[in-house]
Amino acid sequence: MDVSKQDWRLQGQEKYLLGVTLKFGSWSSNNLKNDHDHCEFCSAKFAPSTGQDTLHEGYSTINNYHWICVECFNDFSKQFNWVVIN
Repeated sequence: MDVSKQDWRLQGQEKYLLGVTLKFGSWSSNNLKNDHDHCEFCSAKFAPSTGQDTLHEGYSTINNYHWICVECFNDFSKQFNWVVIN
């Protein structure tokens, strides 16, 4: 998908996500007080719960601080020049 600069999901994330290394895996928090996270682009919810529309896996920065859903990863991976590790 060719994502234009007018995409509503683009909100300046290049400041902290351009060229970063990501990993794919099950959601887990980087903070014991945090029970969920949101996709950095579309705000989809990541959590361990089984609620409707809750994601359980996706791409994250190595420290699990920033999460990206599979759809947004596919849409922005080339533009953001991400490296994915196992």
